[in-house]
Amino acid sequence: MLPEAQPSDNRRAAAGPFRDDGAVDYELIDAGGAARLERFGEHVVDRPYPGALDAPQFPDRWPDADLRFDRETGWIGTGVDAAREGWSVEIDGLRMELRPTDAGQVGLYPEHAGMLPWLREQVEAREPNLSVLHLFASTGLLTLTLARAGAAVVHVDSARPAIAWARQNAILNGLTERPIRWLQDDAFGFTSRELRRNRRYDGIVLDPPSYGHGGSGRAWRVEADLVPLLRACRRIVASDGFMLLTAHTEGYGPGDLRSTLAGALGHPAGVFEHGPLVTERDDGPRLKLGAFARWDGRST
Repeated sequence: MLPEAQPSDNRRAAAGPFRDDGAVDYELIDAGGAARLERFGEHVVDRPYPGALDAPQFPDRWPDADLRFDRETGWIGTGVDAAREGWSVEIDGLRMELRPTDAGQVGLYPEHAGMLPWLREQVEAREPNLSVLHLFASTGLLTLTLARAGAAVVHVDSARPAIAWARQNAILNGLTERPIRWLQDDAFGFTSRELRRNRRYDGIVLDPPSYGHGGSGRAWRVEADLVPLLRACRRIVASDGFMLLTAHTEGYGPGDLRSTLAGALGHPAGVFEHGPLVTERDDGPRLKLGAFARWDGRST
């Protein structure tokens, strides 16, 4: 179930966790011993997670893993060969193609699922064909959610393979005719050029990494570069638009993201919702895998 996030009086909202209710192909099975055990459709994945410090709650389930990632040796397990050919899972009515990557990822961040109802509401509550800029857009889950809801989306990522992956997901979902621009570019450089071109967006979504390199080779460090990027975003987002900022950087909790976003946009912190990005199961572990802060300009 993917429940709507409900703000409390201080605008703190808990992201609806991504649970397996038979309609989606994901399950957090267990976590502990600095690792997490998850089911993505037909594959059970064991991979490192330093935040899982307690002992596993369901030790008998760990042998089920057919994909294991080791930081030294990479992917091992009986399912590796089949998984490298790719497989698909369903999330919120979208099919997403997965495959193991050299970084230990599979192409889907399940903790983002709690953001999908809010994004759909933002699009559906506004005029048709609104424009949304999606920065650090990865394999396209949020892009496709926005496009399916009726937005025209500019999908920007610095990695060519990620863009190709996202375009394949659009094909998989029959969304190739939707107005999506696929751009390999540096997030700050593209946003700055859009500002000079006097381009404006109704919404901006961004999920910056801790560090990386843009398409031009420009280094990205979240500590130094996030605030300048958000200030540029402020100048190209509509006054009644929306913004969603998510992050997976250690030390950037929900309150930190809210303060950063509020300072960059120049609005009181109280108008922003914020909370953890979470995956959990009802009878077991709960993983905080990042944080979010979001702004709905209709409320300011």
